[in-house]
Amino acid sequence: MIIDTRTQFCSAIALNTGAAGTYTIGDVIDLKTAGLDIGHGEPLYLVIQVSTTATSGGSATATFTLASDSTASIATDGSATVHYTTGAIALSALTAGTMVAVVALPQGTYERYFGLLQTTGTAAFTAGKINAFLTLNPPKWKAYSDGI
Repeated sequence: MIIDTRTQFCSAIALNTGAAGTYTIGDVIDLKTAGLDIGHGEPLYLVIQVSTTATSGGSATATFTLASDSTASIATDGSATVHYTTGAIALSALTAGTMVAVVALPQGTYERYFGLLQTTGTAAFTAGKINAFLTLNPPKWKAYSDGI
């Protein structure tokens, strides 16, 4: 799998530890022009992976949203264009090494600025880190039991 630093939202960046709410997490990618075919005709994949197990003083949940907007401050009020959203992910599922998402980007119009939003539900996180990036070559490795 090839990771281009210009298509990386975050590398081992801490989850936002604020109260329940929506936050931009990591870097924002500037496409320079709205409406570009960002994969140049090839499927482009969003990968979100937990790099450090998440913790919380309560039963925190996280939802991650890939969104684009006309400004570098991706709107967290619902006005940004949403391209992909995970379901709510329970704290117990946010363990180191877990692939939260490996999804092909949907077709559609992307605004100039592209970013990842974290929505915290129920309780705040106290720790945890993720990696999030775009790639043409998604990870496909899977462990199988002996004898297959």
